[in-house]
Amino acid sequence: MAEGRTGTLTVLYFAWLRERTGLAEEQVSPPASVTTVGGLIDWLAARDAGHAAAFAHQAAVRCAVNQDFADAATPVRPGDEVAFFPPVTGG
Repeated sequence: MAEGRTGTLTVLYFAWLRERTGLAEEQVSPPASVTTVGGLIDWLAARDAGHAAAFAHQAAVRCAVNQDFADAATPVRPGDEVAFFPPVTGG
């Protein structure tokens, strides 16, 4: 069992991710094995049908950790804020 991992993450959902999960925000305490955004997505998707639907097409999901753009390999730590949102276009 990994040590040094206690605490919660704040997870924010925007647009259709919020619709599919039914949540705008939640506090989660993933297991110590969840150390990256990719691991968090896999863990969240396994929680229930709404989360599974939200992350069914991971290529269409963007992420930020502590308001900085992130990818699947970005580390996540207790106390972090992780936001999931669809791709954004400018114009």
